Amino acid sequence: MNFFYVINGRKFKQLSIIILASFFTAGILYIENFTNLPVFSTKDGQPVAFYKGEGKVKEIALSFDISWGDEKALPILDTLKENNATGVTFFLSASWAERHPEVVKRITEDGHEIGSMGYAYENYRDMDDLKVKRDMLKALDVFEKLGVKEVNLLRPPKGSFDKRILKIANSLGFTIVHWSVDSHDLINPGKDIIIDNVTKNLSNGDIILLHASDSAKQTEAALPDIIQQIKAKGYEISSVTDLINNTKANSKEIQ
Repeated sequence: MNFFYVINGRKFKQLSIIILASFFTAGILYIENFTNLPVFSTKDGQPVAFYKGEGKVKEIALSFDISWGDEKALPILDTLKENNATGVTFFLSASWAERHPEVVKRITEDGHEIGSMGYAYENYRDMDDLKVKRDMLKALDVFEKLGVKEVNLLRPPKGSFDKRILKIANSLGFTIVHWSVDSHDLINPGKDIIIDNVTKNLSNGDIILLHASDSAKQTEAALPDIIQQIKAKGYEISSVTDLINNTKANSKEIQ
């Protein structure tokens, strides 16, 4: 049943002013909450992406991207647990996360951290500023509803970003996180090649890119050897946040 309301012009004007003032106040408070979060910037105030640490602690970060699929995430979590690897960073597409709340819960319960890959997992460079902001904020809303607090790390969908995206992310309090070591597990080159891609040139502060989406069919098999070799080389496995906190940031010029 539809209901229709009629109010006079003066009351409508007063009501409109009250509503606009409320939205304005809420907007200011919302922005202030985000801008108080830590982000990286250059000496001249330009935001930068974090891709590798250079601290005194001998540590590396394992990071997993998940944007789709139902089969690989839990086995990856099981493998990490079996090999005593905690503090891993999972970058999740929020549209995937809201369809898999039990996996999100398991990630946090196992001592790992969650970063965002936005909501829709669409290339931000193909979107205008408003759509990018909406996607980032919609993802935050999903994580909040799933009980994941303080999602400050952002890996743009498909790893694609430029100065414009950096500035938008910075305005919302995100630190954009790239990687220094690509396992290339998404193309399924073979277990041994994935292991070699990760471990052959490891250096302090590396952020390793892996995937737990269903298309990465060989990652689970390669993971135990990756973890063992990382530890054998004397590295600790740290979350990206811990790596950031313990490090001097390295950055690259972004066009």
